[in-house]
Amino acid sequence: MTDVHHTEQTPVVGTGPGPDRSARSAADPDLAHVIAAKKIIPVVVLEDAADAADLADALVAGGLGCAEVTFRTAAAAAAIKAMAERPGMLVGAGTVLTAAQVDRAVDAGARFIVSPGFSPTVVARAQARGVPVFPGAASPTEIMQALDAGLDIVKFFPAEQLGGVPMLKALSAPFGGVRFIPTGGVNTGNLASYLGVKSVLAVGGTWMVAPELLAARDWDGVTARTKAALAVSASSASASGVS
Repeated sequence: MTDVHHTEQTPVVGTGPGPDRSARSAADPDLAHVIAAKKIIPVVVLEDAADAADLADALVAGGLGCAEVTFRTAAAAAAIKAMAERPGMLVGAGTVLTAAQVDRAVDAGARFIVSPGFSPTVVARAQARGVPVFPGAASPTEIMQALDAGLDIVKFFPAEQLGGVPMLKALSAPFGGVRFIPTGGVNTGNLASYLGVKSVLAVGGTWMVAPELLAARDWDGVTARTKAALAVSASSASASGVS
């Protein structure tokens, strides 16, 4: 006899994509709300997954329970798993280039997928696994491809190299329903300017989790920079009248 409940569960690693749990291709509104509440996503590059739990705790101590762990090192999947197990932590996977990496990320506990560009294969796999995906977009063409795929949130990357805030505003004009996550060159000096753009859902950056801090295991430094970044975010929200 067929076990109906069993067939609806996400399959184990290696058996292909799981079900589209939400039957939606746009980002999960609840998850987007969580990200938008703080407006900052630390972009993490970890060489050693053994540091992942301490890093997660340092971010949470600074008031930020969200991070994007990039697939730029072999430690990515293990780091995602370790961080996702920490209380109050929402973890996504970044620099996702292939469908196989989508599977590895989701199986490790990633709640969202971020890619540097628009890949129909990566987007389709993330949607099949039922997780929100934020593809990179550097032009109107890529934004329109994202819209065709049912997405309304994209990563504007590399933000500063593409023209920064002026370019972001120019792209926002014809795409009123699209929200952006500018990443690449965002730092304490220009953070407020990016957060001041109405179409920005959140910004991604590495300064809170800079390589020198991680290499030194300076978790107090991570917490301090996280608190400072959130103070800028709160100030920007207050200035724009957002509560």
